[in-house]
Amino acid sequence: MTEQVLANARLVLADEIVSGHVTLRGGSIAAIGTGAVPAGAQDLEGDFLLPGLVELHTDHVEGHLAPRPKVRWNPLAAVLAHDAQIATAGITTVFDSLRVWPDRKAVGMDGDAPLLLRALDEARAAGALRADHKVHLRCEVPTDTVVADAAAILDSCDVHLISLMDHTPGQRQFASVEQFRSYYMKKSGITAEEMDVIVAARLDFHARYARDNRAGLVALAHARGCVVASHDDGTPEHVAEAIGDGVAIAEFPTTHEAAQLSHAAGIRVLMGAPNLVRGGSHTGNASAEALARAGLLDILSSDYVPSSLLWSAFDLNRRVPSIPLPAAVRMVSKTPAEVAGLADRGEIAPGKRADLVRVGLAGVLPVARAVWRQGQRVA
Repeated sequence: MTEQVLANARLVLADEIVSGHVTLRGGSIAAIGTGAVPAGAQDLEGDFLLPGLVELHTDHVEGHLAPRPKVRWNPLAAVLAHDAQIATAGITTVFDSLRVWPDRKAVGMDGDAPLLLRALDEARAAGALRADHKVHLRCEVPTDTVVADAAAILDSCDVHLISLMDHTPGQRQFASVEQFRSYYMKKSGITAEEMDVIVAARLDFHARYARDNRAGLVALAHARGCVVASHDDGTPEHVAEAIGDGVAIAEFPTTHEAAQLSHAAGIRVLMGAPNLVRGGSHTGNASAEALARAGLLDILSSDYVPSSLLWSAFDLNRRVPSIPLPAAVRMVSKTPAEVAGLADRGEIAPGKRADLVRVGLAGVLPVARAVWRQGQRVA
């Protein structure tokens, strides 16, 4: 089997940073050394060496599919552009978060999961993907056919993660109807009269479908062995519902209280890396930094900016010095891998996949200088 050695690196292990070298063999980490360097080793010149990052929730691919209003890009080209940005950001395992929002009559409630899944399959068959792509279905609970649509996707491919979403005006992310109106009117340019129709439709859909669809999606996810995530929990009632549904991940809780209750219940709290590096939520919800200071942050996600994931690990250590770099790196590697059931990656340790990122610094900003997936250089 092909063997290579990466030497003269600051190895960010699960609990410490050591100066040493890593031997890669057959796509896995064969050994870690701190003594004499074997001949022929690649000199990393004192850079950091991190485990490949694991991204659980990014809708970044959708921006490549629809780069402008009313513009639709070639799906395969969109997937390949997304994959390239993911890999060069140091992300070696990505859960592509594809919308199952089956109502094209209302802004923000469309979705192209089947189209993008076909493009991912095509790219995978061609050997064109740099990162390891997994499927995360973002299911909008208060829609008419979401359960049937999710079931059809589950019958056609492997789905690893299902999140339960509800973007009803006055719920969760949009705690008031006015928040919802302001956000989508700015985003889409629709008129106040058009928004009146959308708000009424959303409220009607929530009343008609939300309760039964949530139960149906939870049952479907557990029957198929999918990890379940809740999304935008904000109240004790939301968290209690998540606990009852066997949720493993609380994505972007909107309040400190919901994060605290989720964390206490053993539900991993996931927050956005952009929230952290920007210094707060762009919608005025809970602060990732504040949750980290309170010991309530478990996982970071790049969400809509792939490069923010690597940045967030180093920035978290800078913002909250009580969180050492290895602990911050666990939030973007080992912990998301574990909660997703991927015990073979997310850590620099013998026997783990040789998914690695060489990181230099440009001032305080980390730069992914090289990326390996299963020992193969991909960026």
